[in-house]
Amino acid sequence: MKYVFVTGGVVSSLGKGLTAASLGTLLENRGLKITLQKFDPYLNVDPGTMSPYQHGEVYVLDDGAETDLDLGHYERFTHTKLSRKNNLTSGQVYQTVLDKERRGDYLGKTVQVIPHVTDEIQKRIVEVGELSKADIVITEIGGTTGDIEGLPFLEAIREFALNVGPTNVCFIHVTYVPFIKAAGELKTKPTQQSVAKLREIGIAPNILVCRCEQPLNKELRQKISLFCNVAYEAVIEEKDVDHSIYEVPLMLQRERMDDLVCNHLRIEAPPANMIHWQEIIRKLVVPQHRVRIGVVGKYIELQDAYKSVYEAIIHGGVANDCGVAIEKIESEEIEKFGAEKALRGLTGILVPGGFGERGIEGKILAAKYAREKKMPFFGLCLGMQIATIEFARNVLGLAGANSTEFDANSPHPVISLLSEQKNVSHKGASMRLGSQPCELLAGSKAAHFYGASLIHERHRHRYEFNNEYREQFEQAGLMFSGTSPDHKLVELIELKDHPFFLASQYHPEFLSKPNAPHPLFRAFIAACQVAMHQRAT
Repeated sequence: MKYVFVTGGVVSSLGKGLTAASLGTLLENRGLKITLQKFDPYLNVDPGTMSPYQHGEVYVLDDGAETDLDLGHYERFTHTKLSRKNNLTSGQVYQTVLDKERRGDYLGKTVQVIPHVTDEIQKRIVEVGELSKADIVITEIGGTTGDIEGLPFLEAIREFALNVGPTNVCFIHVTYVPFIKAAGELKTKPTQQSVAKLREIGIAPNILVCRCEQPLNKELRQKISLFCNVAYEAVIEEKDVDHSIYEVPLMLQRERMDDLVCNHLRIEAPPANMIHWQEIIRKLVVPQHRVRIGVVGKYIELQDAYKSVYEAIIHGGVANDCGVAIEKIESEEIEKFGAEKALRGLTGILVPGGFGERGIEGKILAAKYAREKKMPFFGLCLGMQIATIEFARNVLGLAGANSTEFDANSPHPVISLLSEQKNVSHKGASMRLGSQPCELLAGSKAAHFYGASLIHERHRHRYEFNNEYREQFEQAGLMFSGTSPDHKLVELIELKDHPFFLASQYHPEFLSKPNAPHPLFRAFIAACQVAMHQRAT
């Protein structure tokens, strides 16, 4: 088995995750089986209780693991199916080591970072390889080289490389080459310092991926090669892309990055066939149609908070050869200035998930606007719950209808806490999580879009539709088009007399890929195209 380790230097948010995922794309298209994992240095056991402002989106896997958002890139860019084994935090490592110490597994030895913590990290690398039976395991090390919390992970991969041999391990270091506007040139010193720090730890990168705003000329590449002790051809330019992150695999292929990795690891594989990927880029750059989608959220100022949602919308556009302009709308702005001002001119409205009372009334107003104006509407998780509340208030006439999350004393709690959540005291990993089955109602739009009667989708929620109100909703024209197999939990709603008004309790965005768009996002963008055409005529 072969191993690739991706580290980063200078600053965070350089795109290590996208680089690792793009390399995975190229290697898969050379006929190799790959898997990816992420090591995060923070002490949280998982990101499940972290604020979106701190961490961005929490990505959920089939097995219910709450993970780093980079695992979303891994699954979107490749065919690999990930599990909780594919994301490891310092918190998990130390928790495991301390549990072993309490049980007496170390037989009275002094428990130390080396070898006990580093051994536990190496064990996870081996486990992921064995479980996946992959040809290549790609491991991304979170954080920045030199950060004190990341040192055990770097020491672990240094030891690991020593154990498995140099031709079985490839070190890729992603670094930053800033363009200094006043000087009018790129500067290599930050990259030199970053590599020097990595070499102090005992790791010499085989490939340098240089993030930059301007192209690297031959002279700069030679300078980086000389001062960083990396072969000239292994100094890779990774310039900011013009249109989409899905251009990155093609950029790295032009830089021959996958060739370099295969040559270093002594792997013989045919060149990557990326024709289908090129067609995806064509649809993104010069689409046949265009629509404007309003995403009404409460973490709008933070790009990463709705990462999978934005990507799934784009995938729906690819499926319809349609360019999508995403308008990010803060729900509190709707509360201040009204729905008409904020939402006028859009082709469709999407309300994503979230937690807490802030901005909820703005989301409810957005659902009301879409329902009354017959505008395509798509709700996700909390988006389904607010659509239900809006319908209860304004169609059923249930004054004060709400979720018990926002109003524990609501006279009409149409959304209430899941029964199994009532005695939960711990916040971490205690929601309804992971892949769950859902039965679709025959003849519903949802069943038509999926082309199936039973589906499996990923969940992350504590609250559900209150079944005491189900009959009232159905009589008023709201269809429960998806439920759990025992029919106790509402999973999907739609309006009978609306072109496209659909909302799910689950998170379909987690299963969407650019080359396999999710059927609900495909259908949503198609409905928006129809609405755009009708408006034009």
